[in-house]
Formats: sequence, structure tokens, C-alpha cells
Amino acid sequence: MDDFYRDYILDHYRHPRNFGHLDRVDVQAEDSNPLCGDRLRIELALDETGRVQDVRFWGQGCAISQASTSMLTERVKGLTLEEVARLSKDIVLENMGIGISPTRMKCALLGLRVLKSAAIGEIAEWPDES
Repeated sequence: MDDFYRDYILDHYRHPRNFGHLDRVDVQAEDSNPLCGDRLRIELALDETGRVQDVRFWGQGCAISQASTSMLTERVKGLTLEEVARLSKDIVLENMGIGISPTRMKCALLGLRVLKSAAIGEIAEWPDES
């Protein structure tokens, strides 16, 4: 089964889903992992109800960071920013399907960190409705 997941990870690395830039960006964030040089930017377009209508990521890095971000972008379409902000590392580990060593964990979680940063930053800027 590990061979299946390794092939799946390599496929997402070689053929990333949702890679590139959006024409219309409502929410965005970027970050890097200075220990290994991975860099990511995530852009979100929201629909009229505030759900993720489209998502793109751009960056460079190792197979783990790029593949985990590619997989994550497939999972967030249709979610609200609040739902995105509540995502845990479990979704990344589930997507990867294999154990991730402690040294590679920051690589695997970079996309989640950037995605949550975008969502939380946008929520923090909403006007207080009280």
C-alpha cells in the first residue's frame, strides 16, 4: 500500500492540481520554510456566499510540500473560510497516506499553514457585527 501512496504523492508533485495564479483573488497568503527553502503562495476566489470557489497555489519546494499542497487544494473547494481555518494537520496526513518523518513534517504542513493564514487573516479583517 505504501507504493500506491508514494506513486500518488509523486503524481501530485509532477502534475500538481490547481497550480498557478487566479485572475481574481479575494484572499491570499504566502510563507516559506527557511530550513529547506520551500516557498508557497495560495490564492482563493470566493463565491457570493463566502465559500471557496477556486484555489491556486504557486511556489517551489520538495515533493512533499508541493504534493501535500496540491492535495489540499482539491479538498478546500466549497468550504467557508471558517471551515478552512479549522482544518487540522490530520487532513494533510490523511491525504498523504503514509507516515511523515518529523524532519519532513514542516514540509508537509506548509500548505496548510499558508491556507489557514489566508483564511484567518481574512476573517480577522471582517467588520464586527455586534
